[in-house]
Formats: sequence, structure tokens, C-alpha cells
Amino acid sequence: MLGPNGAGKTTLLRALAGLDDMEGRVVLDGEVLEDTIQGVHVPAERRHAGLVFQDHVLFPHISVVENVAFGLRAQRRPQPAALARRWLDEAGLGDHADAMPRALSGGQAQRVALLRALATEPKLLLLDEPLSALDVSIRAEVRRELTRQLGSFRGVRLLVTHDPLEAMALADRLVVLELGSVVQTGAPDEVTARPRSRFVADLAGVNLLRGHAHGDHVSLAGDALVAAAEAGSGDVFAVIHPRAVALYKTRPDGTPRNVWHGRVDSVDLYGGRVRVRVKGPVPLVAEVTRAAVQELGLASGTDVWMAVKATEVSVYPA
Repeated sequence: MLGPNGAGKTTLLRALAGLDDMEGRVVLDGEVLEDTIQGVHVPAERRHAGLVFQDHVLFPHISVVENVAFGLRAQRRPQPAALARRWLDEAGLGDHADAMPRALSGGQAQRVALLRALATEPKLLLLDEPLSALDVSIRAEVRRELTRQLGSFRGVRLLVTHDPLEAMALADRLVVLELGSVVQTGAPDEVTARPRSRFVADLAGVNLLRGHAHGDHVSLAGDALVAAAEAGSGDVFAVIHPRAVALYKTRPDGTPRNVWHGRVDSVDLYGGRVRVRVKGPVPLVAEVTRAAVQELGLASGTDVWMAVKATEVSVYPA
């Protein structure tokens, strides 16, 4: 689950876990956990749900093995400590079983928090930005461990993240939440190929325009036009990849159908290339080489011309 800050992602997780009040209906594996119309409310401790917070929330006064065994004891499982040690051994954390949480690294603590949730064999596993509190240097390692653990988990997995790399690496289905509403859902490739909001477009790294199609062009607000092959008709989204935006000092020769004058708003290094944000009748982000930045003298306030081939504009219904 993806979405900007304040979209309601954590609120949803807590409601599904039974920790926050909600209105609506929740059904898990055929069991109604919540139905506010019928007055059904299954308390959190009976929902067979595991929740992993972004800041681990390990109990600081008990050992690592006792943290993992906590839920097992609550379930009255036989030999909870022995079972907890088995989980830690399989995850390569057996040497830390008797340590206190304060002795763990951030990555180790997050993995223990995940094991504590998995050990209870929940039907629903809820993860609230589980990697966001970790240093970049260990995030990839913990992501691989998380991928392995989630791959063998048989229940429903719902992970909240704001990191597109995590989303693409871990998800088989994306749900985009904005202002408390689902705006888009589907496989990662499907969602990023056809974004339906500015947030998703930024996630995919593309330019997203919205307008009205008229056969071979799309009219935008402010009377600007974008030529597009087979644009169709009706309200549409138009996507332009930054690499398809060519920049020039003067109006380009020839007869390109999409040519707009603009002014550079910002120049940002993006990996081995540079992203140039241009304001104008059709505001766009162009992705160019460092050599092009120097050759064109691109800087904030520089006047430029933008050109995009009509065949490079992808159009689909809004």
C-alpha cells in the first residue's frame, strides 16, 4: 500500500488489526471481524493478525527470545521459548536469543519484530513501513530477509511503504491510497505504466497530464495542446517519459508537432543523468545527460524550448 503522508495508510492498518475504531466491514478468510452495521467487532487479540511497526516496538525489559515468545505464551502454545528459539535459529539470530533488545542493531531489531509477529502464525500480517527506520547500508539486507519471510507466509500480507524500490521488490499488487480513498490498484507494472494521480506519476518517474482528447491531440487547461497518435476522445491522461523530452536553446528546426517554450525551474542530479524541471504552458520534467546541461547552460531561470514526438505520448482514458 502506497500513498503520501496523511493518506490514511497507518490508520487503515490499525483499523484492520482492531486497534482503532472504524466504520465498515472487514472479512478475513470467511470470518467477519468488523461490521459496524451489524454491530460485529472481534477484539484485536482474537483477530489472528500480526502487526509490525516501523520502529520495532520490542519490549525493552525482556530478552529477544522472550519477545518472540510473547505472542506464543498469549496463545497458550506449548514450550513457547523453545519454539521462539527455533524461529530465531532459522533466521540466523540464534546467537542473540538471550540478548536484550538494546543490544541489537536496527536491522536485527526489525527482524526480531517480524519474527515475533510470524511466530504466532497469523492469518493477516500487517507491516507499517518496516524498513523506513533503517540505515540505507542495511536496508537491502533486511529487504532480502523480508522477501524470504514473506515468500513462505501463507496468509494475507499488507505492507505500507513510501519507497518505490520496496514496492517493486516486495509487492505482487499495489494499492494507492490518497486522502483516505483508493485511487489505483493493480500489479506494479500496470500501476506505474498507467498512473492515475500525480503521486503515482512521481513514483513512476514520468510526466502526467490530464485533458480532453480530440482524435490526434489532447487539449489541456489554459488552451495548451499536446499532439498524440490516436488520442481517442473524452477525458484522458497523457504520459510523457522525461527521456522523451528534448531541450533546445532556440526553437528547433523542422516540424515537430509538440514544441513549447518554457523556463527552467530546477536542475537535479538523478543517478547518472540530470532531471530538469521546466515551467511553461505544458510543464514537464526532462531527463538529459550532464554534457547536455553544460552545453545548453541549463540552470534555474534559463529559457529553453521543449520538443516531444507525438508517438512518445501515451494516452489512456481518465
